[in-house]
Amino acid sequence: MNYSFKKTISLTFLFALSLVMTTLGFSQEGLSTQKAGTFSFDTEEIDYGTIQQNADGVRTFSFTNTGNAPIVISNAKGSCGCTVPTITKKVVEPGETSEIKVKYDTKRLGRFSKTVTLTSNASEPKKLLRIKGNVVQGKDDSK
Repeated sequence: MNYSFKKTISLTFLFALSLVMTTLGFSQEGLSTQKAGTFSFDTEEIDYGTIQQNADGVRTFSFTNTGNAPIVISNAKGSCGCTVPTITKKVVEPGETSEIKVKYDTKRLGRFSKTVTLTSNASEPKKLLRIKGNVVQGKDDSK
């Protein structure tokens, strides 16, 4: 047999083995015996809709740890200075719920689309949450 034929047979075998393992529910994560927490958010995107300038810009992302180990949130970072996240609990045990509060600076007019990146020891170590909306100028009630 020539080298090219052997290489083709080897690659075909590896591909077939990979396909069988995936079909049977094995994955790289599944072969690990590590325990991990899992984020299960009610929603991963909050739409503020159209809001008035200087309105309350605080919204809340709620989640449950549906994994089998505590989640330790080491950082929550907004994509810019106008988006400030606050972690309610840094350690969330399996089965517990918690919240990430996000405050958007509604002094800024116009459409916005921002992200909050959570860094943790969860099964998904970097989790991206999104906020969006449109800030419009408020009505002047003094007239």
